[in-house]
Amino acid sequence: MTRPDKLFRSLLDNPSQIIAYRDFVRLIESHGWQHIRTKGSHRSYAHDECPELLVIQPRGSDAKPYQVKLFLAYVEEYGLQSGR
Repeated sequence: MTRPDKLFRSLLDNPSQIIAYRDFVRLIESHGWQHIRTKGSHRSYAHDECPELLVIQPRGSDAKPYQVKLFLAYVEEYGLQSGR
């Protein structure tokens, strides 16, 4: 099991945990999200199978918890999997 897979499973158990922004970026990219634009500190990601954009930005060196929860909701709603 790769590090993004372990992190994903950990987030499923506890979606409110604080994770490093750098690890969050690796996690979303491992699920097939592609970075499409940066505007200031906001990074926009798109996925071929999801009509929604995922816009993230750090809070210090950590990911914002509501953005992590939004990512998890998109993965569940659209059936996105790691390695796509």
